[in-house]
Amino acid sequence: MGTKKRISAGFTLIEMMVVVAIVGILATVAIPSYMHYVQRGDLIEGTQALAQFRVQMEQYYQDNRSYYPSTAAAFGAGFVCGVAPPTLTYFTLTCVGSGSGQLYTATATANTTGPVNGAVYTIDQGNNQVTMSLPSGFTTIPSGGTSGWLTR
Repeated sequence: MGTKKRISAGFTLIEMMVVVAIVGILATVAIPSYMHYVQRGDLIEGTQALAQFRVQMEQYYQDNRSYYPSTAAAFGAGFVCGVAPPTLTYFTLTCVGSGSGQLYTATATANTTGPVNGAVYTIDQGNNQVTMSLPSGFTTIPSGGTSGWLTR
């Protein structure tokens, strides 16, 4: 009658495999969702830069009664507006003026090597905000853009 009690000290292989399977399933769902969330955060850089650029353009217009100087290439080829473009991480800002200094359209285009490749936003002197395109997997944009800036 000397039965010995067996003391368990650890996990069985089956228990460990169940835990690994559960972690794998959670990672399969969580990682793409997290990457999409990070992309949405990176899109904000373009819209914030355009909003700030518009404020600076309005200040420039109040001082000069024109949105761009008489020398069209003030900040390099293809950029004719009166305010220097900001340096951005994921976007490149361009500005095209017309109407004898009374009209402009600023465009934030995502860099092709960045995580938000495919995103294009615009704004003009009338504060018309247009989403021209978004990265794949985001909201579908109608041909010609949509009013307002979409980031999802």
